[in-house]
Amino acid sequence: MISQTQWERPLADRMRPSSLDDFVGQNHLLAPGTPLRQILQSGKVPSCVLYGPPGVGKTTLVRLMAMVTERSLLEINAVSAKVSELRDLVEEAKNLKILSGSAAIAFVDEIYHFNKSQQNALLPSVEKGDIILVGTTTENPWFEINKTLLSRLVVFQLKPLAEEDLVQILYKALKDEEKGLGALKLAVSEDVITVLAKMAGGDARQALTRLELLASSVAASGAAELTMAHVDRLIPSASIRFDPKADDHYAIISALIKSMRGSDPDAALYWLARLIEGGEDIRFICRRLMIFAAEDVGLADPQALQIAAAASYAADMTGLPEARIILSEAVIYLAASPKSNSAYLAIDNATQSIKKGNLQEVPNHLKPGGTGYIYPHDDPRHWVPQKYVTSPQRFYFPGNLGRERAFHERLKRFWRRFSREQEN
Repeated sequence: MISQTQWERPLADRMRPSSLDDFVGQNHLLAPGTPLRQILQSGKVPSCVLYGPPGVGKTTLVRLMAMVTERSLLEINAVSAKVSELRDLVEEAKNLKILSGSAAIAFVDEIYHFNKSQQNALLPSVEKGDIILVGTTTENPWFEINKTLLSRLVVFQLKPLAEEDLVQILYKALKDEEKGLGALKLAVSEDVITVLAKMAGGDARQALTRLELLASSVAASGAAELTMAHVDRLIPSASIRFDPKADDHYAIISALIKSMRGSDPDAALYWLARLIEGGEDIRFICRRLMIFAAEDVGLADPQALQIAAAASYAADMTGLPEARIILSEAVIYLAASPKSNSAYLAIDNATQSIKKGNLQEVPNHLKPGGTGYIYPHDDPRHWVPQKYVTSPQRFYFPGNLGRERAFHERLKRFWRRFSREQEN
């Protein structure tokens, strides 16, 4: 049984694993035979950064690193730490190395919050091996950490926990009478555990926090079983892992674009919903839809750009929650439309030609006041064979879907006539 004082600690903290064997998830890093596990079991710890979303075991892993290798662990949080505190930590780590002969682990939580000066203060000690620097971060270290410091560190990326990992963690917490909820003797169905695992979004802390809330509520009511009714009443929505300024922002918008490009409206709607529910800026979504309409639907359906632009205006004027309907209509239309990237490739082809030195003078007959220009509308065909560049070059290669097929046929007739009339 756990004491009243221990009950004050959150379940997620009480249930932290005490050995590598107890650690659930991150098998790509810690399964038997993996390099990191072998290094730790040999008594060594590399200076490194543990990069991943909240609740996936970063802090727990740092503490296990110290325990497994029997090294001193000094902790500091970069959110609130000052340079003076950082220097004190480094000095303490140096003294511990002198006393024990082994370098201490300097654990900097959320290291990306350190500014350039603070990060640079760690460089000499990491370089000399006076400390083993282990930082954790939810932000991409390749963007947020100084390149000079990062070059001295190994980056280990931790992933959101799989549903089966979370199920295992939840069952363990329910059965553990010493640190978990086992003393409550609650009956819990498999469906409840599965739903809690699904709703946690890969975050073990979130899963355990929700379980603790439910168990405490059920126990306080005198009930003996935790049911789906309790879940529906107390925890109606899932934890959505999304930060508009972090990697998920780019990953999810990428998934939306690629789903529309692949003509899968259902997948596209799912990712659109993730963006909206995650709090993404509507204008950002609208910009991406307009770009997609021109880049990926293009001339196969020129109306797509009009629809994307109209939807963007309407969504901006309407705002949420109604804007979701407008964006849904646009996304379905774009996903279901025929696709062509010919306009995108055409402007890239022209740009590359110019960058390679194809800098032509404007032909005299096209200049204001120039002579020899033939006005196409004076011809019954509203087209005449004349050069619009000195050295013609093909940049646009039409596709054969949707409206562009008709464009292609019309241009082919012009190209044939031009060649024929030039020869004559």
